[in-house]
Amino acid sequence: MDLDLRGRRAFISGSSEGIGYAVASALAAEGAQVILNGRDPVRLAVAVDRIRSAHPGSDPSAIVADFADSEQVEALLDELGAVDILINNVGLFDLAEFDAIDDEAWMRYFEVNVMSGVRLSRRLLGGMRERGWGRIVFIGSESGVNVPADMIHYGATKAAMLAVSNGLAKLTRGTSVTVNTVLGGPTLSDGVARTVRAVADAQSLPPEVVRDAIIGQNRTTLLERFIEPEEIAHLVAYLASPLSSATNGAALRADGGVLTATL
Repeated sequence: MDLDLRGRRAFISGSSEGIGYAVASALAAEGAQVILNGRDPVRLAVAVDRIRSAHPGSDPSAIVADFADSEQVEALLDELGAVDILINNVGLFDLAEFDAIDDEAWMRYFEVNVMSGVRLSRRLLGGMRERGWGRIVFIGSESGVNVPADMIHYGATKAAMLAVSNGLAKLTRGTSVTVNTVLGGPTLSDGVARTVRAVADAQSLPPEVVRDAIIGQNRTTLLERFIEPEEIAHLVAYLASPLSSATNGAALRADGGVLTATL
């Protein structure tokens, strides 16, 4: 299917690996000019080269910035300029007991997981409305709807992200700009894969055994396996395209059936 993205300019935060990279690659495959982002310039350069090799004729670029630092974000925005598609993907994720999460950790999660999308959207949404077309997609999580006890800090920020996305959509009334959120489920991102390998090495087990054991603990998944980043990216690419023109202010699930609600 042709998603009609040729010539569109897209920025994907946190895209040197994982879901962000998969989204950047999917958009580049559809002809979009993608701008990647990450904190590590070496890893980011590798990601750009991978996209250039995978999609000959694409023109990927990158901007280094840490979204925990508001000054770096402002510098990024000054360099970035106008874009047609904004993918708010960057985020922090880990397991932690509620009592062990201090104020500083809470604020860092809020700074990266929520304020990243706030700052980018605040600067870029107005231009989309003025030009008459645009797409903003937040990469959310089922944890923002069903907050896990061992990730309350993460789930709370993902719930806040949902609220921001829904509110921003109301600012696009009567335009061809849309704002939506994708609710991902347990995904085998690069970070998760590294954690699985570390646990497997510590227990002298094959990584696939540990991976299957982890997902086997999830009693509600219908997929009964980890989601691949590319599976999230397929939905994001559709939402970033003109084909999704009637979808706005929505939270769409790519969670493998983890959420049990009917809506």
